[in-house]
Amino acid sequence: MDFDESSTSKIVTREFLAVVLAGFGNELLPLTNNHGDEPCLKALLPIGNKPMLEYPLAWLEQSGITDVLLICPTSHRSAMSNYIQSDVSSSLPSLRIDLQTFEESQDMAPGTCTVLRHFASRIKSDFIVLPCDFVPPPSLTLSRLLNKFRTESTYDGAIATTCFYEASKPDKGSVTEDWGMLPVNMPIVFDDKTGTLLHIDTPDDVDRNSDDFLLRMSLLTQYPRTKLSASFRDSHVYVCRRTVLDVLQQKSHFDSMKEEFIPWLCKPQYQRTRREKYGNILSPVTNNLSQALAMKHSTLHLPARKQHLRRSAAGSEADDEHLRSVVPSPVEEDDEESDEPSLRVGLVAHRASAGFASRANNLHTYLELNRFFLSQTSYTLPSDPENRALIDQKAQISTDSMIGRSTRVEERATIKRSVIGKHCVIGKMARVIGCILLDHCVVADGAKLDGCILGTYTKVGAKAELSRCVTQPGYEVGAGETAKNEKLETSDWTAQDTSEDQSSEEDSEDGSEGSTDSSE
Repeated sequence: MDFDESSTSKIVTREFLAVVLAGFGNELLPLTNNHGDEPCLKALLPIGNKPMLEYPLAWLEQSGITDVLLICPTSHRSAMSNYIQSDVSSSLPSLRIDLQTFEESQDMAPGTCTVLRHFASRIKSDFIVLPCDFVPPPSLTLSRLLNKFRTESTYDGAIATTCFYEASKPDKGSVTEDWGMLPVNMPIVFDDKTGTLLHIDTPDDVDRNSDDFLLRMSLLTQYPRTKLSASFRDSHVYVCRRTVLDVLQQKSHFDSMKEEFIPWLCKPQYQRTRREKYGNILSPVTNNLSQALAMKHSTLHLPARKQHLRRSAAGSEADDEHLRSVVPSPVEEDDEESDEPSLRVGLVAHRASAGFASRANNLHTYLELNRFFLSQTSYTLPSDPENRALIDQKAQISTDSMIGRSTRVEERATIKRSVIGKHCVIGKMARVIGCILLDHCVVADGAKLDGCILGTYTKVGAKAELSRCVTQPGYEVGAGETAKNEKLETSDWTAQDTSEDQSSEEDSEDGSEGSTDSSE
């Protein structure tokens, strides 16, 4: 009998609430600095001329998820609400978004654990935690994670499913150290056959153990064929049982989900003392027996022996087992149900060869993601007369570029391998190579930009030259100025203006004192 996978997916996804986190984005400064009194939301920074938040929201909708708890800072509520009402309601109509805010400041941003504890009363079912900055490839569907979690949590008592992606190595010469440190991969230990995450070597582990890598014998005894890899990064996508929040409430000192709670959550599956202490909280006795029986008899899931439970003791017994039906007997079912739940943490490890995945959680990966989407597109002139008239016939725009609507490109301007936002102006003879320009940027005549990221409302004066620079929203580069490998913030030129004013005042005071001395 054939099953409609789309219908089964809908049944599965009704059980979940998606919790999407949209914080300040300090790691993307100065792009996320305020423009005057207006906040610049990390979640709405464009990737390939689409708000980055649209990628995880579309991922949710494609999997059939409808209920979303979107959490952002209080100061971002107005802008986020406008985006939801104007954009999300039309492009992703099936999503029901509950927008909630959390009191925080840009200097003291709380971690995921703190936020989840605060909103625990709103999370009444199994849930999915997602960041606003994860961009998955088409080959990595959220349904894959949900189906793995549902099968394993029902079948052997797994408590969570995580997603790690293999990070690609940056191109030589594309890294600007002045933009900040590159993200560091945390080594993980996992069982590839069962897709189980066993250990995460956190920065605290490195500090405590120096060059040593310590693993418990109980882990190696239970999973003798483990793998160690330092090639993966945490996507910060976690599918969890609701009971995980109950334990998180007890662990009030945990702040980081990635570096504290998830590494701790891996340990009860092979540490007896933690299992005894937290097992009844993570996997309480419920009336799920009928659901488990249905799952094991279903053709959607072939029953298999759990490796961490009983194994066949003799060869003749194994032969007898081979002759039995693939559907276990009721006696076997009752016996297996008496076994303890595994408390496993599942792992979906996405390989780079299966499609490019990344988080835009620093300036390097933000630029890398935009350039990836440039490689997937081919620019053509606008078809509508209004936008077509804004592109001068003598302008040179390479096919691996993107130009937002209502952007004017003037005579003999050159744009290559760049993303230009909406309502921008590229002046005559200007050159923009390998850059990301956010909305409302102005590049004056003869200016040259190479490998830069310009925040919204940035103005670059005539014949100015910038190389591998990032600007705060509203920054103004004077005519003829040059800068290389810098983060340009409005506080810099405000301080410069102040110092110039002070020096001019001192000069005037010195002049007045000199005139007084001469009169005497």
